[in-house]
Amino acid sequence: MASLESRGYLAEARSQFGERGFERTTIRSIASASGVDPALVMHYFGNKAELFAAASRLAITFPDLTGVAPDRVVDQVLPMFVEVWGPHGPFLPLLRSAATNRVAAEALLGVFVDQVAPALAAVVPDRPAERAALVGSQMLGVAVARYVLGIPPLVAMDDATLAEWLRPVPARYLSDPAP
Repeated sequence: MASLESRGYLAEARSQFGERGFERTTIRSIASASGVDPALVMHYFGNKAELFAAASRLAITFPDLTGVAPDRVVDQVLPMFVEVWGPHGPFLPLLRSAATNRVAAEALLGVFVDQVAPALAAVVPDRPAERAALVGSQMLGVAVARYVLGIPPLVAMDDATLAEWLRPVPARYLSDPAP
């Protein structure tokens, strides 16, 4: 499968799943855009669900937040957020598909549980699971509004302005006393 990754088949699958969703993406369209016979894709992946699962296996490098003040977490996280969730980001197909596809939902949940929550736990005074879940839900909501729904003011907002608007919310979740 490494040769498929290096030739961009999985990148094309991620792109099409992101643009069209799981239901409207076909093995034939991915193979055609990649310049190969659909049988080759079927040989390596078996079916569309397995291809989607392979395309969904992504890892991010979450920044080390040790010693970062809660009100500055957004500054550390936003560049990575835009890179992975943005219009050409590798997580956009997962985001679009997670509501209707269990593989996509599990892939996103895995990244959150394995990478995001532990990184956020480094900067909180208590209840790291709840605090991380609240920050994650905030960022997920912004990603859906900006990159899936395309709410015009969020789409038009530059990243620095978005960070300024967002900064108080994660800071509150990460540092205010728990209820």
